[in-house]
Amino acid sequence: MFKEKKMKEAPVLERNVIGKKTTIVGDIHSEGDFRIDGTVEGSIRAEGRVIIGKDGLVKGLIECTNADIEGEVSGNISVSDMLTLKSTAMIQGEVVIGKLTVEPGASFNATCSMKGMVKELSKDGAEKTTEQTA
Repeated sequence: MFKEKKMKEAPVLERNVIGKKTTIVGDIHSEGDFRIDGTVEGSIRAEGRVIIGKDGLVKGLIECTNADIEGEVSGNISVSDMLTLKSTAMIQGEVVIGKLTVEPGASFNATCSMKGMVKELSKDGAEKTTEQTA
């Protein structure tokens, strides 16, 4: 008789912060955003944005939707959308991204692959979709 309305869960809008003189050893998983001004030795998985502050240091894996890095990362980074490297950023490892922005002065010593779809026109005019890697 009455249809049940399916309600979508609201996205988590919380921001987690690791302070300047804090060190965490282990894995972190968050559905919200994460800001790191201290040190993390382990993996970080976030559904939202990961921000590494100027004094932040991460030794391990980072997986997230978007990332802004001002500090230092030594390890693998996987960002499904936009990775922004500020002028003070120092990156070492393997990076897989959707889009990349690098400010002058950033140190980017990494193997980088860009995931995305690129449309190419073949000689006969038909569109062909391929995966783009950098």
